Amino acid sequence: MTKQQSVAAVIPAAGIGQRMQAAIPKQYLHIGDATVLEHSIRAMARDPRIGAVFVATASDDTWFAQLEMDLTIPVIRVEGGATRAQSVAAGVTAAQRAGYRYVAVHDAARPCLARSELAAVIEHGLEHSAGALLALPVADTIKRGSASGYALETVPRDGLWQALTPQVFAISVLLDAWRMIGLDDPHLTDEASAIEALGLQPRLVMGRRTNIKITQPGDEVIAAALLPDILQE
Repeated sequence: MTKQQSVAAVIPAAGIGQRMQAAIPKQYLHIGDATVLEHSIRAMARDPRIGAVFVATASDDTWFAQLEMDLTIPVIRVEGGATRAQSVAAGVTAAQRAGYRYVAVHDAARPCLARSELAAVIEHGLEHSAGALLALPVADTIKRGSASGYALETVPRDGLWQALTPQVFAISVLLDAWRMIGLDDPHLTDEASAIEALGLQPRLVMGRRTNIKITQPGDEVIAAALLPDILQE
């Protein structure tokens, strides 16, 4: 690890992505000549401040060993947990043991991360004591629905942001948050929510709408159309 390579990327990839209705976990679906996970890893490796990528996979994962990354920085597999928070914690702990002070946590199923987005969130995450995350102001009308599928009310969207990844934090702050609230809190849907539980305010960094998360069937087709332009940056 050089002085410039001060940040470790952590990618939780132990989930199975049930909503994709695919025969294999969504991170191992192919877009072009590479899997979704390979595209996500390569995207994180495009910033010179990233010194290594820690990927948390399921213990019975048989696909990761087949990946061909061909990167100049190490890609290190760690055993993930039953939840996203547990998998991220496994990667963060491994990064700390390797000597890193900061982590950039990125979804395995976000292959369309632009180089400029990554650079911006790392810059703000290193400067701001509470870290930073990519996000987008909510643009659509938001409805609160009933359990039976009816619109109950329109939710004011002023001040609402959609959280994206990567999210960049000092490892010590993130570990403090998990020690305080644990890893099993159902409200821990991202790393920023853990930091917020400490009473801290992570910096919101404007992301791109092209930074989509592959969640439902057809999302991979959209990602395939977006990737060529993103890779040209």
